[in-house]
Amino acid sequence: MIQTENAMTSVLLETAKKSVLFTANRPNIVMERGKGMHLWDTDGNRYLDFVGGWAVASLGHSPEALQEALSRQAATLVHASPGYYNRPMIEFAELLTSLSGMDKVFFGSSGAEANESAIKLARKHGAVNLNGAFEIITLANSFHGRSLATMSATGKPQWKELFSPKVEGFKHVPINDLDACFAAVTNQTCAIMVELVQGEGGVHSVDEAYLYGIRKICDMYGIMLIFDEVQTGLGRTGKLFAYEHYGIKPDVMTLGKGIGAGFPLSAMLAKSKYDLFEPGDQGGTYTGAPLAMAAGYAVLTELLERNITDNAKTQGNYLMSKLALLSGEFPISNIRGKGLLLAFDTPAGAATELAAICLREGLLINALNPSTVRLVPPLIVSQQDSDAMLGILRSALGQLSSH
Repeated sequence: MIQTENAMTSVLLETAKKSVLFTANRPNIVMERGKGMHLWDTDGNRYLDFVGGWAVASLGHSPEALQEALSRQAATLVHASPGYYNRPMIEFAELLTSLSGMDKVFFGSSGAEANESAIKLARKHGAVNLNGAFEIITLANSFHGRSLATMSATGKPQWKELFSPKVEGFKHVPINDLDACFAAVTNQTCAIMVELVQGEGGVHSVDEAYLYGIRKICDMYGIMLIFDEVQTGLGRTGKLFAYEHYGIKPDVMTLGKGIGAGFPLSAMLAKSKYDLFEPGDQGGTYTGAPLAMAAGYAVLTELLERNITDNAKTQGNYLMSKLALLSGEFPISNIRGKGLLLAFDTPAGAATELAAICLREGLLINALNPSTVRLVPPLIVSQQDSDAMLGILRSALGQLSSH
């Protein structure tokens, strides 16, 4: 059970509420350190983390491989301007393109930046190759980021009027409805952008036949196919990239979150035929900065050397089977996902309360909405960690049921 806040924590919280711009309903705890699967707050409370920084902490908290890479590179070269090549950039670009099946890469600092880059590249393709086509088809309940363009691409109904006027040129169609997607295609369509598993939208996966149909549509009309793998990439779904579950390759793919294991890093990868930007079309102060490149190279190398993708598959299957057993005792349902991107439904309104009970018991889970819980732990999670999580979850469900 979590202990009451001490005097120092009270001061910190008071300062935070005075100085930090309000953007989220945060609990009254202050995180101080992390190691592996756990976080500790300023009161000394330990939390088993099945949120993983929103699928960011792929190697767990403060992994040694990342610490060593950052320390080594910081002593050599932190930043050299994106106007120059640097050695870590070249090494990481070569590794990432060779593993992904893509040809070229642009580096950013966030998933939104990677997706914004993909949107710009799609419109460049439309301008150069499709007589000025500029419209991009995305899916209802998708999530592509919080910049104005990526919010416009996002299919969250509650964002429809937020920050209007939105960036024009986006059409939203239902997931797994190929007829609706085909009907939305016009001579102004330059790209179709898809999350293979809608993480923020409730952990809903696209069907293989649907994705195959979209690939055919894109090939038929010369439309760019973009896979947003910001949340699903780098082992999260039990494959290095989620598209490997389907055997269908994109023209452009975006990565973020787990690619830096906590260090701000993202990437947009493209096939050679879409290497269309001219100088000045795209860039950024921190594009390909040596410190970030060293971090990404270390993270990806560690994922490969420790076979962490297979662990995500194994532990994901284990959690799915155990959650299915729990659903026989408690009112949770529709257990779904791939690898360690999992979700289940609760009775209406119960997910938020369930997450709050788990927090008090030392477990972090994510209530995506009032009726959906998402589990996105670090990919290093062990069966022992999973069993500990399930034990706390069982207790919390019992408390919820007794209300």
